[in-house]
Amino acid sequence: TPHDALFRRFLTHAETAREFLEIYLPPALQAVCNLSTLKLESGSFVEENLKAHISDMLYSLETTTGKGYVYCVVEHQSTENKMMAFRMLRYSVSAMQQHISQGHDTLPLVIPVLFYHGSVTPYPYSMNWLECFDLPEQARALYTGDFPLIDLTVMPDSEIMTHRRVALMELVLKHARQRDMLEWLKELVYL
Repeated sequence: TPHDALFRRFLTHAETAREFLEIYLPPALQAVCNLSTLKLESGSFVEENLKAHISDMLYSLETTTGKGYVYCVVEHQSTENKMMAFRMLRYSVSAMQQHISQGHDTLPLVIPVLFYHGSVTPYPYSMNWLECFDLPEQARALYTGDFPLIDLTVMPDSEIMTHRRVALMELVLKHARQRDMLEWLKELVYL
């Protein structure tokens, strides 16, 4: 659209993009960004399902500590979209994946920014992707904490034996690297 072209034309210039981010990035996030290192990156990502999607603008910046990178994804939108926060998350994860694919071993901070100028005012939807869920409180608990972990390596066999139908699978997998499985094989007969 003409609006997209105008948006891109302005924000492809480093000085304009730097000024834009100085104005709109929250101070706490701006504090970790070395804006003098701003560089326009390819904002085109291909997801696993091979459907291409394009974020409007993607910038990389070094951090103020000199370690790592920060990316800013700026999306231009003239219509409201209930799932925009989720879409911005997808763009962010795509930028993280691209970063890891380039040989980095830690995830960069990716700051998604929506630049909206639609007819509905104010923007009617939450920009928190967790609000896109049917169960936002459960989603918040799940996605802001540690994921559930089943670590068989630290679980006593006696506890595993109480797991009834699942116990056989767990014990075989836990002890798969042992040379002599006969030690505990007798116990499996009772399962």
